[in-house]
Amino acid sequence: MPHVPGLRSCYAKVGRLVYFGRMLDKIRLHAAGALPADYQPNFGRGFDGLCCRFLRVKHDAVSARVAAGGTDDEILAWGFEQGGARTSEECEIWNNFMMKRGWRDGSSAPLAERIVAFGLAGKTIETLFDLIENDEGRDPAVTKPWLAENP
Repeated sequence: MPHVPGLRSCYAKVGRLVYFGRMLDKIRLHAAGALPADYQPNFGRGFDGLCCRFLRVKHDAVSARVAAGGTDDEILAWGFEQGGARTSEECEIWNNFMMKRGWRDGSSAPLAERIVAFGLAGKTIETLFDLIENDEGRDPAVTKPWLAENP
């Protein structure tokens, strides 16, 4: 799938968290009727669901908060108020878990299948983030966004 305007990288951080901003982008695109059909089956599920469970908030509640307006940082602060603050260590664990999902874990086999199904065989893809990035036209093997302070 090509790059979707308004949908940032999985690696991009809001505050101390990777992926959260991408989830907010998906919520905004969905509300505007601009989230591509291929993204609809995982809307509020998959990584979105993991992110909401980490924050201990419901996806519907996050969607309502996004609709109410505010910056990404304000919405993240709201999430921490609703579900409880997370320590720096918990955020680091979250980030590392998300950035490595699909590497030597229960998602490894589905990742291998998706690489072939998406026509990305031969690319350097070790994680689900890598798959998404490559599928959207970004090559994390080149840019190494996991090394950036705020990719």
